Amino acid sequence: MPRLLKAGLGKLDNMIKKVKYSGLIRLKEKTIEYFFLANGLFAIVVLIGIFSLLFTESLPALKEINPVEFLKINWDPTSPEKAEYGLLAMIVSTIMATLGAMLIAVPIGIATAAYIADIAHVKAREIIKPVIEILAGIPSVVVGFLGIVVVGPFLAKLFHTANGLNAINGAILLAIMALPTIISISEDAIVSVPQEFKNASLALGANKWQTLVKVTIPAASSGIFASVMLGMGRAIGETMTVLMATGNAPAMPHALTDPIRTMTATIAIELGETVQGGVHYHSLFVIGVVLFIMTFIVNLVADLVLHKYEKVNR
Repeated sequence: MPRLLKAGLGKLDNMIKKVKYSGLIRLKEKTIEYFFLANGLFAIVVLIGIFSLLFTESLPALKEINPVEFLKINWDPTSPEKAEYGLLAMIVSTIMATLGAMLIAVPIGIATAAYIADIAHVKAREIIKPVIEILAGIPSVVVGFLGIVVVGPFLAKLFHTANGLNAINGAILLAIMALPTIISISEDAIVSVPQEFKNASLALGANKWQTLVKVTIPAASSGIFASVMLGMGRAIGETMTVLMATGNAPAMPHALTDPIRTMTATIAIELGETVQGGVHYHSLFVIGVVLFIMTFIVNLVADLVLHKYEKVNR
């Protein structure tokens, strides 16, 4: 009997310990779950807060100025005759620099990602990937200096212009800044293509190059598209590089060799020089709202495509 009693008490003690341990595990899991939930909600609150700030600060300008005025070309809020608040030239300049950057960055980025993911030797991959990560960490002001000192003079000689501070210069520099994003996400997309797809292509007689171009890259197209959209968002929101290297002429550009002024550059140049609370001051927040909406749409499309891509691969 004493032995049975001891055995029963031992089992009971073990059961109590297990219940306590499982309860502690559940408590930890719930704590972690609520922690991540709080972080996600915080990010949403910050996003809403940024948009609310931009919108409330831009309202006085929208009340003072007819919104149609913002659709005009000229931006000259300090004119002694008649202040003009047209955003069209800046929007066109921003789109021109961004699309130019994508034309350069997309083929180079996808080709580099395909090389790293499917062709490069392990040692080559170990060298290239850290270099790309270093490229992502270079400050935009350093890239701007590169545009002024190296790219600008080269473009001036090539196109026989007074200087190389123009849309092409900005596009080249923005392409350099967008490349790490495009390469990293495209590489992940290409690596995640099932090996069965490649094996089936090779079994049907295709060589490695044909398999890469006809099978692997099309299968990873959703992820590659998302990388391009995220790179575009990076280019649209860049400030210091375009401020330094594009000439900052607030006029409608007609060619890639013309100087341009983007929306981000306008805010950076003029916000510190305006009277706080004035119409000019609040008009700069209107530019911020337009820029925020453009960037938000680009990133939203990229996120939706990436989410769809992840679903397909599951």
